Formats: sequence, structure tokens, C-alpha cells
Amino acid sequence: MRFVYSQWLPTSQTDEQRLKEIMALFSHLLIQTSGDVQEALDWLRELAQQYGIFDETLSLEDLVDKLREMGIIQDVDGEPALTNKGIQKIRQDALNEIFTSLKKSPFGSHETSHTGSGVDRLSETKKWSFGEMPTNIDLTSTMLNSYRRTGIENFSLKEEDLEVYETENLSSCATVLMIDVSHSMILYGEDRITPAKQVGLALSELIMSRFPKDYLALITFGDDAKLVSLNELPFLSVGPFHTNTRAGLQLARQLLRKCGKANKQIFMITDGKPSAIFQENGQLYKNSFGLDPKIVNKTLDEAVACRRDKITISTFMIARDAYLIDFIEELTKANKGRAYYSSLTNLGQFVFVDYIRNRRKSFSA
Repeated sequence: MRFVYSQWLPTSQTDEQRLKEIMALFSHLLIQTSGDVQEALDWLRELAQQYGIFDETLSLEDLVDKLREMGIIQDVDGEPALTNKGIQKIRQDALNEIFTSLKKSPFGSHETSHTGSGVDRLSETKKWSFGEMPTNIDLTSTMLNSYRRTGIENFSLKEEDLEVYETENLSSCATVLMIDVSHSMILYGEDRITPAKQVGLALSELIMSRFPKDYLALITFGDDAKLVSLNELPFLSVGPFHTNTRAGLQLARQLLRKCGKANKQIFMITDGKPSAIFQENGQLYKNSFGLDPKIVNKTLDEAVACRRDKITISTFMIARDAYLIDFIEELTKANKGRAYYSSLTNLGQFVFVDYIRNRRKSFSA
């Protein structure tokens, strides 16, 4: 066995750290290539030639062997393909990348000003009141209160001595993530679908790992709306489609109406105006020029229907054209929802902060 020694520098990495970084890069390339493993490996080879990613201790071939060994990829009909474990790895890497940026960002706090009777214990305490969980009693503060009142010799415990930890009340949440797959998501050479998919992958991993009882569904919308399995997320691609926002909202509302009393919300990631609707005869009516009142009004009607069903729409716009902003503001007003105008780099920050916040609600006795 041959060992290669070099001078240690503060920027030096262990082999394990290098492998972790390269695999994260590979995951990102898989999102960009819609899950095409061979194309992602080809891109990785190109990057390696330009930036010297690999060396004698770790080659591209070593990486491929490692991916097979870990069960992330497998050969199907002689071609490398993602496994279910590989799809989960992409979700985990997307989540890690977004949460890393959240820690560095002023938007990264997951705190809330509301307290209640839930299960997430805070460090602050308050006086006990009827209905408080006994498990939330702060024994140290309670004993100190009693000692201050009676002294050590005549120790006794009264209701007024009891202190309990403040808690955050976490509610169940039902979420539909809507991703625009119309042609504009790759128009003018700007890749908008990759960040949208990355956010979807990270959000699905967060919910499945941390909030497994929460409901999450994925809808893509172009000419029509389609319910898509979460495992299909890495493989999504845009098409020569218009933007049927109304169909997406209709399908999302149908799904959420079945979710009982959970907090219901739609996260819609889009970069364009609605440009298509289905008419009563089932024909697709399309108009790509400006904001067609016929399309806009039907879409706003659906936003109002969502509001009546207590479904909040959070729209994440990744375009800043003035007339598009005007439409989103109208939709937000109709639904009493929220709108965020984010860049492609901070889209995940807005989505994650919004999701965590929407799971929390104040308690009223």
C-alpha cells in the first residue's frame, strides 16, 4: 500500500470530508439532469478536468464503485440508475444544503412568539394553572418558591409554588407543494426548475424524517395538473407547457379537503402568470400574451375557494416582472395568503421558515 503525505493546511480535508462533498455535488447534478446518473457522471468528469476534484487517492471510478457499494446506484440494462436509497440521499443532501444556508441567514430562525400547551418545552417558566401537564413542572423553581415562602424547617408545597415550563403547541399540518413545469421555467437560459426541485426534495425529507405524521403531496402544473409521487421528484423536467395555475389549485384543494382538521396549506413555486385554463367543454384555453382576464378571473375564483376551505396559499415567485407581481398580489389578497419574491438562491430559506411557522399555533384556554 502506498501512502501520500502532504503538508497540513487549515483548509485541508480528510478523505471522508472530500467524499462527502463530492457526493453532495453529485446529488446536485442528479437534480439538474432529472435523475440521469450517466449524464451526472459525465458532468462530474468535466468538472474534475477543470477543477481537479479527483486525485490519486480518489478517482471518478472509485466514486462510482463507492456509490454502488452504498446502494445509491445500480446497473439496469447495463446503465447506472438511481435506487430508492439514492433518491433518499438526494433528499438528505438537499435538506442539508438548505439548512446550512438557513444557519447563515437572518431568515434561519425557527422560533415563534406563541406559547401554549404543546410538547416542545422552552427554557422559560410560568406559574402553574389548571390543565397544565404534570410532566412540564419545573421542580427546581417549584422547590425554591416553597423554600422562600416557608423556609426549610416548615417545608410545605402549595399550588402557588408550582411553576411549569412554557411550551410550544405543534399542530398537524397538511401541505401540497405545487411546482410549475411550464416552459418558462427554463426560458432564456435560466434554470429555475432545479432550485424548485431541490426545495421540494428537502421539504419532503424534512417532513418524512421530523414530522412523519404530516401530510405532504406533490403536484406539477403545466397545461394540466398532475399528482406526482415524491420519489419522482428528482426526475421532473419541464415541457412545452403553458401555466394552468387554476388546475393546480383545484387538484390541491381536492386533496386537502380530505385531511380533516390539520392546518392546510399550499406552497406554490412558479415564475409565470397563468396562461391556460380548461373550459366547461373540457377544451384547453391558452393565451400567452399578457394577463388574459378570462384566465386570471377563473384562477382568482379558485384562490377564493381555497380561502373558504381554510387553505392558505403561499406563493414563491422566482420572477420579478411588474405585471406578474400585480397578479400575485391579487391572488394573495383573494386568498388572504402570503407571497414571497425570492431569488433562486434563497428560495429554500423562505419555504422552510414558512413551513415551520405554519406548524405552530397559539393556545387559548
